Amino acid sequence: MKLSFPHPIIILLGFIIFAGLSSYFIQSGSFDRELDTETGREVLVSGSFHFIEDHNASLYEIALSVPEGFILGADIIALILLIGGAFYVVEKTGALQVGIEALIYHFRSKQYLLLYLIGIVFAFCGSTIAMQEEIIALAPVLVILAKKINYDIRSIIAIALGSALVGASFSPVNPFGSLLSQTIAELDFQEGLVYRLLFLILAILIWCSYHIKYGKLKTVVSEFHEMKPVTISLPHASILFLTFGGVGAMAWGIIYKDWGYNEMSALFFVVGIACGLIGKLGINGTARAYTAGFSEMIFAGVIVGLARSVYLILQNTAIIDPMIQAIFEPLESMPMQLAAIGLYLSQALIHIPVPSTSGQAVLTTPLAVPLMDLLGVSRQIAVLTYQYGAGLMDLITPTNGGMMAVIAAAGIKYNNWIGYLWKSWLLLMALGLISVLIALIWFA
Repeated sequence: MKLSFPHPIIILLGFIIFAGLSSYFIQSGSFDRELDTETGREVLVSGSFHFIEDHNASLYEIALSVPEGFILGADIIALILLIGGAFYVVEKTGALQVGIEALIYHFRSKQYLLLYLIGIVFAFCGSTIAMQEEIIALAPVLVILAKKINYDIRSIIAIALGSALVGASFSPVNPFGSLLSQTIAELDFQEGLVYRLLFLILAILIWCSYHIKYGKLKTVVSEFHEMKPVTISLPHASILFLTFGGVGAMAWGIIYKDWGYNEMSALFFVVGIACGLIGKLGINGTARAYTAGFSEMIFAGVIVGLARSVYLILQNTAIIDPMIQAIFEPLESMPMQLAAIGLYLSQALIHIPVPSTSGQAVLTTPLAVPLMDLLGVSRQIAVLTYQYGAGLMDLITPTNGGMMAVIAAAGIKYNNWIGYLWKSWLLLMALGLISVLIALIWFA
């Protein structure tokens, strides 16, 4: 029998089982926590680690973590279904097809400018609002674009999703990443603003250039120059305006009104229905299109639920804190440069069991800051090692439900994604490490 790479659900179920088994080999432990008035979050108290009564996950608890993970991620799953359904309705009206063809025709002689523009837009969204799950619904649009311009769908997803994640990782103003970590570290974000901006621009330029160059397919004749002028009808123009106006309204709500997943879901539920009616699908036709959209997105929702289950087991068995303590403790006796490299790699490893960037900031920054103080280096190193290490791991770790859901919605297998991405990922990991080492001098 021919062996094949495991299905994404099997991969995540394997992580769930492994997390449960780990509780039998790792003693439960905990750091004391205190409320940080600046961020309103509970943070760890450095030096307070202690072992507690051991809790091993039973077979019952491991099985129960699956539905509990779905419940924990219910708001994200609802967002995936409702936004995904809305974009499916828009696609059925034909507006997306026409809009993409018009966009491609406009850039027919400058294809690379179109792809750079896409990368920059998504990088901006990642840098400012940490966009990720919201991209799931855009997967069908990106698939159409890839086919039209004769690009590997993995490269287009890398330019869109990847740019958003790279932007979030290198951003100086990501409220869920660098800004949060700098606040916990009691740093003024303006101190490292120019430095982070320089490396953000460099990272996005390298990332987009790589995938624009190597993503072009060579086996199929490109349709790019065969495109004819496209006339966008008034109904299609109205649908496109409403759809992307909804994306803008979502960004506004996140930034200025502190919107969560439920508000975004409600917005696009209304947008989807309105687009269906404008596109003359009718009430029943719109409902059928929405239902079909749900069926297209349900797998992505399952991925998110299972990814949450992994973290749930680690949290319930209280083995996350001991893992962090075991990783950080050896760094105290290392030379400054080696400690910075070790902290960078440690933050990347920690992001596998702790796939939340904001959660990781709260867990690790209070421990990394006194370590940097002990070594006599700037606290900026604690923040940089966290934001680069954790942020870039979002591109490859299967415990990141958002990334897994996007590639699933685009029809990309996880092993094919990693097989395509690993070189460019290592390139940016190297850039992040260079930034950390230069920062030892820059912020001295």
